[in-house]
Amino acid sequence: MLTLSLQTPRRVVFVDITDDVGRACRELALADGALFVFVPHTTAGLTINENADPSVRADMEMTLERIAPRDLAYTHREGNADAHVKASLMGSSVTVPVVGGRLRLGTWQGIYFAEFDGPRRRQVHVVALPAHAA
Repeated sequence: MLTLSLQTPRRVVFVDITDDVGRACRELALADGALFVFVPHTTAGLTINENADPSVRADMEMTLERIAPRDLAYTHREGNADAHVKASLMGSSVTVPVVGGRLRLGTWQGIYFAEFDGPRRRQVHVVALPAHAA
């Protein structure tokens, strides 16, 4: 397992970690199989989505804010209930196939760390799942 560390710059942000996960793949020396990428935080998540047009990330932020606005009368009193909801909608992990030591994402896909309660120092765990010959 390899742990990535990042500092998020604001309360809500989608950080492209595709290159970081690719480096982790090389450091873990995974030739074929999959990477399991996991975020151990309850107010952050992971997603795979388009990384060519930044307006997609802005649209995701806007849509999540409409689904779980910050100013609802939540019963969780820490002031970050919306962040918990958004993180649950994103999910805490993604799995990425690896072939020939390279991530096998689609042409337009990137891996995003989704921050909903920043700025914060965060971690992302990357676990190699090697393919086994039959």
